[in-house]
Amino acid sequence: MTTQHARVVIVGGGIMGCSLLYHLVREGWNDSVLIEKAELTSGSTWHAAGQITHSLGNYVIARMAGYGIELYQSLEEETGQSVTFHKCGSLRMAYTDGEVDYIHQIMSVGAVLGHPMEYLTPARIADIHPFYKLDGIKAALHTPDDGHVDPAGAAFALAKGARQRGARVIRNNRVMDIKREASGEWRVVTEQGDWLCEKVVNAGGAYARQIGAWVGLDLPVVSALHQYLVTDQVPELVERSIELPVVRDDHKVSGYVRQEQKSGLIGIYEKQAPPIVWTEGCPWEAEHELFDANYDGIMPWLEAALDAVPIFAEVGIKRVVNGAIAHPPDGGMLLGPAEGLRDFWLACGIPVGIAWGPGAGKYLAQWMVHGSADVNMRNFDPRRYGPWTGFDYAVRKVEEDYVLRHETPFPHRDRPAERPVKTSPLFERLKEHGAVCEQIFGWERPQWFARNGVAQEHHESFRRTEVFDMVAAECKAVRESAGIMDLTGFAKVDVSGVDAAAFLDRMVANRVPAKPGGIVLTHMLNHKGTIEAEVTIARLGEDRFYIMYAAFHELRIVDWLNQHLRDGEDVTVTNQSSGYGCVVLSGPQSREILRQVTQAPLDNENFPWLKAREIEIAGAPVRALRMSYVGELGWELHIPMEHMLPVYDALWEAGKAHGLDNFGSLTLNALRLEKGFKGASELTNEVTLPEADVMRFAKLGKDGFIGKEATETSAAGDLPWICAYLEIETKDSEPHGSEAVFANGRCIGAISSGGYGHHVKKALGFAYVDPSFSEPGTQLDVMIMGERCPAKVLAEPVYDPMSERPRM
Repeated sequence: MTTQHARVVIVGGGIMGCSLLYHLVREGWNDSVLIEKAELTSGSTWHAAGQITHSLGNYVIARMAGYGIELYQSLEEETGQSVTFHKCGSLRMAYTDGEVDYIHQIMSVGAVLGHPMEYLTPARIADIHPFYKLDGIKAALHTPDDGHVDPAGAAFALAKGARQRGARVIRNNRVMDIKREASGEWRVVTEQGDWLCEKVVNAGGAYARQIGAWVGLDLPVVSALHQYLVTDQVPELVERSIELPVVRDDHKVSGYVRQEQKSGLIGIYEKQAPPIVWTEGCPWEAEHELFDANYDGIMPWLEAALDAVPIFAEVGIKRVVNGAIAHPPDGGMLLGPAEGLRDFWLACGIPVGIAWGPGAGKYLAQWMVHGSADVNMRNFDPRRYGPWTGFDYAVRKVEEDYVLRHETPFPHRDRPAERPVKTSPLFERLKEHGAVCEQIFGWERPQWFARNGVAQEHHESFRRTEVFDMVAAECKAVRESAGIMDLTGFAKVDVSGVDAAAFLDRMVANRVPAKPGGIVLTHMLNHKGTIEAEVTIARLGEDRFYIMYAAFHELRIVDWLNQHLRDGEDVTVTNQSSGYGCVVLSGPQSREILRQVTQAPLDNENFPWLKAREIEIAGAPVRALRMSYVGELGWELHIPMEHMLPVYDALWEAGKAHGLDNFGSLTLNALRLEKGFKGASELTNEVTLPEADVMRFAKLGKDGFIGKEATETSAAGDLPWICAYLEIETKDSEPHGSEAVFANGRCIGAISSGGYGHHVKKALGFAYVDPSFSEPGTQLDVMIMGERCPAKVLAEPVYDPMSERPRM
C-alpha cells in the first residue's frame, strides 16, 4: 500500500472531528483528512439528546453555543444534508435566590453577545409551557432561539460541507498507530495504508486516551454513562402545533425535560457518581454501543421530573438511551496542543459535543491555522493538566463534575474531590491560621482566612457573604502594616546558557534586563501579536534568568519556550515550579520585618525597587525580588521548598510586633484592582498589547521579537476594543467577569475582571469596550445581578497612582 500525504489528519468521526474538518477547510486548509474506524457518529455522537442553548453564564462557552445555533440553522441549506433543527426555545427554572442570581448573570453575558433572552415570572412561564408545574419556582430564563438537532444529521452535514470544499472523509478504516518521523512529520498507520501529515488531531472520543498512549500521552479522559428516557406518545401533544420548549431544571430534576416529536424526553444527571466504563480502554469493536437502563440510579429525579410535567407521568417509557460520553476532570474540553509534542493536537474530552462542537471546531481551527483563536482558549488548553492528573484522579473528578453539572455555578465554585494534590510546605500551618484554599494547577492556594467565628469553609454566592469582611481585614493589614501570602503555585522557570539573553530577547516584547539584578515585566506574544502570557524576568547572572508567571500557564509556557529554541542555541529551560516556593511579604512594615531575619541590606540604595538579589533569610538561600502586585513596599521571596516552613515561621514571629497578617488570593485581587494592575483575564490570546493598553511594556525599537510586526500594525490601526479601568457603584455584589457594559442604553463591551477595593471602598473592574467610550470620565453602566449599575472610566489607579509606596 502506498503512503498518502495530507496537511492534517483528524482521527475520529464524531461531531468534534467533523466540526474541526469543516472549519479547517473554511480557514483554507483543504488538504485535510478525517479517518473514522467505522461509520461517522458511531461513538457517542449518535446517541446524544441534541440540545443547544444560549442559557450559559460562561462567556466563551456561550459564544461557542451561539455560533453553533447560527450554524445549525444554515448548514442544511448550505450542504443539502438534513440537520433537523427544532427552534423551540428553552426555559431555565429558578427555585432559589442563587438560581435567580445565576439567571441574571446569564442575561448579562447574553447582552454582551446579543443573544435574545427574557426574564419570566411564574405567570409568564405558564404561557410558554402550560404543562410544567410551577410549585416553588421563583422565575425562569426564556431563550427563544434555542432548540435541538438530529445529532447524526448535524455531524453528517459538517462532514459533507468539508467534502464540498475539498477535504476527504475516510470511513471504515481504523487507525492502528501514530508515529513521529525523523523529518518531524507524523505517520498515521491505518488498516488501509499510511498517511504522512504535518499535523495530527486526536478527536477519538472514548478512544482518545488509547490514541494518546501511542505517542506517550496519559490523557485524563474518562467515559461516564448518561441516560435519557423517551416516553410513549403524549395525548396532549398530538394535536398541539407549537413544540414545547426545552426545560432545564437544575434544582428539581437535575437535568432537562423536553418534547421529542409527540413524546416526552427526560435527561438526568443524578446526584451520585455515574457509572464509569471502559477503564481498561474502549473496545475497538464497539459501535453504536448502549448500556442497559439504570432506573435505580435516577429514580428520585425521574419521579421529580414526572411530578413537574404530569402529562409525561400518565404514559409509559418506550425507550431508554444509556450511552457513554467522554469527560475531562473539570467538565471543560481538551482543545489545543498536546504537551511536549509539536503539531500533535487534541480535540477530545467534550462532554457536551452537539452544543459545543461547532464553536469548538471553529476556534480550534483558528488556533491551528493562525496561531491563536478569536476567543480565550485558556480553560480548554490540554496543558492545564499536569502529571498529577493520573487516571484514578480523572475518574474521581469526572464523577464529581457529573454530579455538579446541574448545580448553580457560583463564582469560585469549590470542587473538593481528590484534594489536596500539590501543597507547599506551608499548607498545614496556614490551615491552622484559618486558610480556606482554592486549587490552581493542582496547587492549594489560600483564598482567604477565617476569623472571628466565621466558618472555615467556602461560602458560595453571586453576592457578598461573610467572606467580604474577612477580605476587608486582610486588605487593611496589607495597606496599614504588612501581609504575608503563600504564592508557591506561581510558575517558575530558569533559562540559562550563553545564548539565554538573546533567546529571551526574541521571545518577549520588552527589553531583557541588561545587568544582573534587573527585573522587567513583559509579555510573550504569538505571531498574530496577541498575548500568550505576562511574565516577570529577573536576571540573576550573565547567563542566568528567572521567569515567573501565572500558575495555570506553567506547562504551556515551558512548551512555548522549548518549541522556539533554535538548533545550536546554548539555552537550557528548567521548570523550577516544584523546586521553589514563593512567599509574598508586602506592606509598609515589610522592611522592618524582613530586616530581623536577614543580614542583607534592604535600604533603597542597596536593594532598590524592581531589583533582585540572592540573599539568606533565617539561614536559607532565597531569591528575593523587590516588587509588589499589591502596590506596597514589599518583596517576593522565592525559597527552595525544603526551607519554606522555617522562613515563613521566622517571618511570622518577626512580624507579630508589626501587625503582620496572612492574606489570600481574594485580597490580592482586591489590592491589584486598586492599583490598576491588569491580570490574566485582561491579558489573553484575544488581545494585542495596544488593545490591552499595556504598550508601555513593549519596546518596538529593539530587534524583531515574536509578534512585533503585528503589534506595530495593531498600534497604528483602529482598535476594535480597548481595556478600560472602571469605578462602579454597586450594592451587595461586585462584577465577577463577563458582565455587560452599556453606554446610552447600548452594550459596548464586557467586564474582564472585577471586585471590591476595600481600602478605597469602591467596586472596580476592567472592561474591554468600544474605544470611543474609553476616555476618562465617560459615564457607563454595568449590568450586575439584573441592575444597571452606574460606572465611570478612570484615568489612573484609585490608589497611589504615582507608585510612591513601593519605592519607600
